[in-house]
Amino acid sequence: MSIADPSAMNRRRLMTSLAATGALGAATLAGSEAKGATGVTESGSVAWTQAHNNNHVLELQAAGAGPSTGEVTVEYWGHCAIKITSPKGFSMIFDPWRNDPSGYWGIWFPNDFSKPVVDAGFSTHAHFDHDAINLVQATMLLDRVPGVFQFTDVTVTGVADKHACEAPGWYPWTNAIKEFGGDPCPPNNPGHMDMVTYVVETGGIRILIWGDNRHNPPDDVWQRWGRIDVLTLPVDGSQHILSYDQANGIVARLKPKVVIPTHYLCEGTSLTLSTLQPADEWVNAQKSKKKLDGATLKLNAADVAKMNGEFLYFGNNVMKT
Repeated sequence: MSIADPSAMNRRRLMTSLAATGALGAATLAGSEAKGATGVTESGSVAWTQAHNNNHVLELQAAGAGPSTGEVTVEYWGHCAIKITSPKGFSMIFDPWRNDPSGYWGIWFPNDFSKPVVDAGFSTHAHFDHDAINLVQATMLLDRVPGVFQFTDVTVTGVADKHACEAPGWYPWTNAIKEFGGDPCPPNNPGHMDMVTYVVETGGIRILIWGDNRHNPPDDVWQRWGRIDVLTLPVDGSQHILSYDQANGIVARLKPKVVIPTHYLCEGTSLTLSTLQPADEWVNAQKSKKKLDGATLKLNAADVAKMNGEFLYFGNNVMKT
């Protein structure tokens, strides 16, 4: 595409306009018009660029399912990115992040996601700070998939719902969708405001990856989640996705044993330009809380069963490759 070509420039303007109007929150340009920082056109799968292979998955497959007992490892990779490794060693990462490629939402992250090697990668929804599955070296990728995935000692249940559509904090980010002619709220929301939450069951523990889900889903969704032992929730000091009251209401209804805050300003991972703030204020207001001294958390079912709404906060501790 030549810069001097007027038709090419018009196509570029058109694609930018369409991205802003139909998928502003997703902040992605369509198909071959999207370009990375290197100027190389990005389109379709990037799995062919990965150096690793599926040997580990083959080993787990040969070993079979069997009982899932032992420690579950939870790692924080910044923002909403959570890596979970089952007792048998099956590794999954949820909601890897990137900067908005359209430029509309500015720079949230000073560095690229660090391309961890995992067995499976998942995305809850098509927003730039959750959907960088191209930056994960994974044998398999599941993007916004409802239904049941089962492998070795892991069962993941995707439950479809909707993104939070009314900004409760000081920054009315959902107004941006309205300014481009869209309705952020169901039933007429654009596709990028659709959500899939994930219930991960392994090692006798049920973990709910909330993503940016709304605080008030229908009863059917609550029933599909069922008993939750560990809950991740997107709460920060600016109350960007959930207000403190909304989050506390979710905790009161689900009654998890453990709550892990996500989607907050994290030193070294996200920037002030994101408009986010740390989650300290919300965490400090809780009855039982602990600020972790590292980016890795080991959980076993027996210990988790003894907890009662324990807030475990990674703070600025983030995994890096």
